[in-house]
Amino acid sequence: MPHLLVPFFVAVLVTLFVIRSARSHGQLTGDIDLSGPQKFHARPVPRIGGVGLFLGLLAGAAFVWFQGRGDAQLGFLLLACGVPAFAAGLAEDLTKRVSPLKRLFATGVSAALAAVLLGGQIVRTDIPGLDWLVGTTAGALVVTVFVVAGVANAVNIIDGFNGLSSMCVVLMLLVIAYVANQVGDSTLALWALAGVGAVLGFFVWNFPAGLIFLGDGGAYFLGFYVAELSILLVARHSEVSPLFALMVCIYPVFETVFSIYRRRFLRASPPGLPDGIHLHSLVYRRVMRWAVGVSDVRMITRRNSMTAPYLWMLCTTSLVPALLFWDSTPMLAACIVLFGVSYVAIYWRIVRFRTPKWLVFRGSSSAAPVGDSDLVRTDKS
Repeated sequence: MPHLLVPFFVAVLVTLFVIRSARSHGQLTGDIDLSGPQKFHARPVPRIGGVGLFLGLLAGAAFVWFQGRGDAQLGFLLLACGVPAFAAGLAEDLTKRVSPLKRLFATGVSAALAAVLLGGQIVRTDIPGLDWLVGTTAGALVVTVFVVAGVANAVNIIDGFNGLSSMCVVLMLLVIAYVANQVGDSTLALWALAGVGAVLGFFVWNFPAGLIFLGDGGAYFLGFYVAELSILLVARHSEVSPLFALMVCIYPVFETVFSIYRRRFLRASPPGLPDGIHLHSLVYRRVMRWAVGVSDVRMITRRNSMTAPYLWMLCTTSLVPALLFWDSTPMLAACIVLFGVSYVAIYWRIVRFRTPKWLVFRGSSSAAPVGDSDLVRTDKS
């Protein structure tokens, strides 16, 4: 329990300090652009929440080291390997001038470092053809770098609403901790729980009020952290299915893959061009009708925070199978396919204004009623 509480309290205090001192650094650290297609906040907010959770994990590693435990080595090495991903994202948070390609490259460097220093490589997939590729040293390294960078980018993509990506990461880490405990790997379980503590220390200030954002630094680092722990669990224990890692991360990964397909083939636009029709954006605009048409800051924030629980439930639908079938490749493969089909079905129902009634939350009668035509104008704005 101390290994969870130390990162939690350090992250809480550091994040509180960042929030309270925002007036002195807001021009540098604040998200002051309120007009972008993926902007759903009503006032400038600091976007360096990743600093608190990174320092929380660093404090956790120091605490384990002072206890004289060998587990500290893995924690320090994980943090050291994650520095390029974190630093590139943080640089973007501060300067707004680091391109997505540079951030992906930095995350790839973090993945390569972890592959060399920690042995965190994908050497089996249970997928014909791909197993032959990862059976070679170069192939395993290339696939690992590609996967880790992809997961980090995917976590950044779903970081669109208060508490969305951070709680999803908490749930993922809890599943990793459970399976690590099942196979007797107390070291991986410890660092998964330490990650839970650090993220929750940020979460209490981010949800529901949105007093601080995770930022690219926090999102890329968390994506790297979750991906590496998943890969290490599979690499260190042959009884864990290699599809377990994909099942754990399937929500952000599928969101990213589907967005690339949607932009490139359906809209003929660049895959990296931001837009406002991710699934979480559609849930905000067309499902979450709590404050539709209300411009009051308090109601906008409330509507923002009420969006995330819908996606937490979606994330949970992928994590329950990972929890139950972590040692069965056929079952995990079937569940991955089922998740993809369900995701696409829900997306197309919502985007075509045929949202299932059981999904629609209707708030108090004080919220202004809005028709579908108004919602279309919102999407195009």
